[in-house]
Amino acid sequence: MSILGIDQIRALFAQEAEVRLAELDRLLLLLEQQDGDEALIRAIFRELHTLKGSAAVAGLDGVSQLAHELEELVGGIRSGTLAVTPAIIDALLAGADQLGSIIAGNPAGEACTEAGDEAGDEAGDEAGDEPVVAVMVIDESATPVTAVDPSPRVPMGVETATGPEPGGVVMVPMDRLDELVRLIGESASAHLRMGSMLMEKFGLDPTLNPEFNELSRTLNELQERAMRTRMVPLSTITDKLQRAVRDLARAQGKTIRWEVRGADTELDRGMLVALSDSLLHLVRNAVDHGIEPDVVRAAAGKPVGGTIRLHAMQLGSEVIVAITDDGGGIDTSRVRAQAEGQGVDTSRLSDEDVQQLIFRAGLSTTAFVTDVSGRGVGLDVVRTTVEAAHGRVEVRSEPGRGTEFRVIVPITLAVLRCLLVESGGQRFALPFHRVVLSQRFDETRQTSAEGRTVIWVEDQPVPVSALAGTLGICGGSTDGPIVVLADTARRHGFQVDRLVGQRDVVIKGLSTLLPHLPAVAGASVEPDGSILLVLDPPGLIQRARQATRGQASPRRPTADPTNAWHAAASGERTSAGSLQRILVVDDALTVRELQRSILERAGFDVRVAVDGLDALAKLAEGPSELILTDIEMPLMDGFALTEAVRAAPDLTNIPVLILSSRSSEADRQRGLEAGADGFILKSGFDEGSLLLAVNRLIGARR
Repeated sequence: MSILGIDQIRALFAQEAEVRLAELDRLLLLLEQQDGDEALIRAIFRELHTLKGSAAVAGLDGVSQLAHELEELVGGIRSGTLAVTPAIIDALLAGADQLGSIIAGNPAGEACTEAGDEAGDEAGDEAGDEPVVAVMVIDESATPVTAVDPSPRVPMGVETATGPEPGGVVMVPMDRLDELVRLIGESASAHLRMGSMLMEKFGLDPTLNPEFNELSRTLNELQERAMRTRMVPLSTITDKLQRAVRDLARAQGKTIRWEVRGADTELDRGMLVALSDSLLHLVRNAVDHGIEPDVVRAAAGKPVGGTIRLHAMQLGSEVIVAITDDGGGIDTSRVRAQAEGQGVDTSRLSDEDVQQLIFRAGLSTTAFVTDVSGRGVGLDVVRTTVEAAHGRVEVRSEPGRGTEFRVIVPITLAVLRCLLVESGGQRFALPFHRVVLSQRFDETRQTSAEGRTVIWVEDQPVPVSALAGTLGICGGSTDGPIVVLADTARRHGFQVDRLVGQRDVVIKGLSTLLPHLPAVAGASVEPDGSILLVLDPPGLIQRARQATRGQASPRRPTADPTNAWHAAASGERTSAGSLQRILVVDDALTVRELQRSILERAGFDVRVAVDGLDALAKLAEGPSELILTDIEMPLMDGFALTEAVRAAPDLTNIPVLILSSRSSEADRQRGLEAGADGFILKSGFDEGSLLLAVNRLIGARR
C-alpha cells in the first residue's frame, strides 16, 4: 500500500466535498418545505459531521470549524430550541456556500469561519418578523426523503486500497473519457476505411464477411457504451436551479412554486455543463421578469403564489428542456417600442415575431435596470450558447398567462446525426436537427421576390441560395435538390448537387491554426480518409442573407428584423468627434476614479462630483447624457439628487443610474419612486455590466 501525501488527501476531500455540499443544499431546501422532518434533520447533521471529520483529516481547520458551527445550528433545530424558518435556512445555505468557497481556495471564504454563529443569531432575530417566502417543489422522479437513507460511506482514509470493491465507483477525469471516445471513433473510422479499400482494390464486399460484420457490431456497441459513460441526468443541476429560484424569490418577496418533471432525462456531461448557466439564467429570468409580486397577482385574480416548471424529455436524438412560468407574459408593446427606438421596423412583424427579438443583444423586457436584469444582456448569451451547442431556443408567451422557453439540444456533442450533401464537388454534413425539409428541384414551385429566389414552405416564403456560392466554392448545380435549414427565427433554402444520406458523425474541433470559419461547426474523417466539414446552419444562414442583401436592388426595404437589429445594437457612439458626457457622483475617491477610468476608456467624457449639491453645480455648468450616482453622500444623497433632477425642467430627461452597496428591495423601490432609471449593486459591479447599463440608458434616451 502507498501512503497518500497531503496534496492527494486534499484533492480527494475536494471531490468528496463537492458531492456532499450539493447533497446538503438539496436537503436544506427540502427541510424548508417539510418542517420538522426528523429523517431530513438527521441526514443534514450527518453530512455536516462527515464534512467536519474529513476536513480535519485533510488539515483544513477553517472548513472543519465552520462545519462544526453549522452542525451546532442544526443541533438547535434537532433539539427544538430553533424553529425552521426561511431565515434559518438562509443561514445554513450561506454557511454551505462559505464552505464551498474555502474549499475552492477563495480567500473571501476564510474570513467567514464564524458565519454559522453570526448567521444563526441574525436568523433568530429575524425569524419572528420576516414574511415567509415559500419555494415548493414537485419532482416526480425523486424518491421521498423519508425513504432516503444514504448508504454507509467508507471513511476517507490515508492509505490507498490494493483492489477495487465489488460494485464500487471509480472517479475518472473527463479528459480520459474524451480520449476514450475519440479513440473508439477513430477505430470505427479505420474500420470503415478498411472496408472501402477492400471494395475498391479487390472488389470484395466486406459486409459478406462474418468476421467483418462482427467487428462492426462490436465497434458500434463499444462506441455506444463509451458515450453512455459521459451521460448524466438533468437532476445533477436541478437542485442548483431550485436554489436560485428560492434565493431570488425570497430576495424579491415573492411566493413561488417550483416543479420538476423528467429530471432523470440524460444528457452528455459536456452538453449539460455548457447549458447549465443558460438554464440558470432562464429560471432567474422567470422569477425576476415573469412572476408578478403577490399583490399584483391577487389584484389580477390569479393565485398568490406563482409557479415555475422545468420539464425535460428526450425526443429522438434530442433533449427538450422547457422552462415555463405563469406570470404576466412578455410585454410585446414594450419590445416593439425598444426595437423601434433602435431603428428596427416592426410594423410588419406579428407578436410572435416580436417576441423573438428578446434574444437580441441590448434589448430588455424590463424598463428598470438592476443587478439581476434590465441591462439587455442575458437572453442573447443564452441563444449564442445554445446555438454553439448545435441547439436552438424558442419562446412562446401569452399576455397575463405566462411564458415558456424551450431549449432543444442534441443529446451529445461528440456524435451528431447529420444529413450529408454534395455541392461544388465537395461533401458536407448538415446537423439533422436544423433540417426543416429537403425536396427535389421544381422550377414551377419557385418564384422571385424583391430580387431573390424563394420557395414556399408551410405558406411562408423562404429565400433560396446556392450552397456552393454561399461557401465561395466554384460550380454547384442549378437544378439540384433544395435543403431548408432553420435557426432560432429564420429559415433559408440551399440548393445542392445531390443528397447523400443520413449518418451519425463523430465531430472534431478545427485546428487553432485555421482562421475562424463562421459557417463551419467542426469536421469529421470520412471512411476514405478525407475530411468532412460539418456546417453551422445559423452561420450559414447569416452568410447567405448578407450575400443576398449585397445583390439586392437599392429599393428593396429591410424586412429582416434580425439583421436590422444587429446594426442598431452595435453600441456605437453618436456622431464622430462628439463625446457623450457622463456625470459620476460619489463621495468615495476610489469609486469615482474607478468609474472614471472605465468610462473614459470606453470613449465617454467624464465629470465627477462628491455629493448631490456638487452634482447640481456641475449640471448648471453644462448638460450630461447620464448621471451615475451613489446613495449615501454628505449634504445631499443620491435619492434627493434624483428627485431634484426630475423636478428641474432642463434636467428631467437625463437618465439616472444608481450604483450602491444597499441591497434591500426598499432602497430599490425608493430609487424607482425618486425617478431613477436603474439600480446596480456595488457588490455585483464589473466593467461589462456598467457599460451595458450605460449604453442602454443613453441609447434609450436617443
